[in-house]
Amino acid sequence: MTIRVLLADDQALVRSAFALLIRSAPDMTVVGEADEGDQAHELVRGAHPDVVVMDIRMPGVDGIEATDRIARDEDLAGVRVLILTTFESDENVLAAIRTVAAGDALLSPGATRSLITRVLRTPDPAVASAASLQELTGREREVLTLIGRGLNNAELAEALVISPLTAKTYVSRLLTKLDARDRAQLVIAAYESGLVQTG
Repeated sequence: MTIRVLLADDQALVRSAFALLIRSAPDMTVVGEADEGDQAHELVRGAHPDVVVMDIRMPGVDGIEATDRIARDEDLAGVRVLILTTFESDENVLAAIRTVAAGDALLSPGATRSLITRVLRTPDPAVASAASLQELTGREREVLTLIGRGLNNAELAEALVISPLTAKTYVSRLLTKLDARDRAQLVIAAYESGLVQTG
């Protein structure tokens, strides 16, 4: 399967570099480029990429707001967003795209903080309520807390001394119980419920 990627960055040189990198991978192709968040959302609606590689800082609508729009758009439920901050190597970028395309989450601490700060200013009523958190077991609350701190499935497994498959099962249960669309909403739920504190 070819992973269809849309690039959103306000710097043409950066977009060109990423496009060249992505086109060099045999399992990826670039289906569009945007230089600001509003344009990114419109292009995603037309191209339906598998993954959007999104810069955080763009003029007008920034990457966080554009990601929020994409996540709330029911027609784009299958589209994954990779918010770029800083990567050490080309291999890390390609690996991150593959991780996100496969449906796993990859949230850097910086991107997580920005997302949480933005969402806490305008809470989403669709995100888990206090009542739905009461349905969680103690272990599920522990997993939700660790997700809120940015741990991926492998890190969850290590922290809780369980298998990666069991960690993935806990995440799936949390998504179902909290009626969350993706891992980012679980992070938000952890903060809004007070399981994880800002700062």
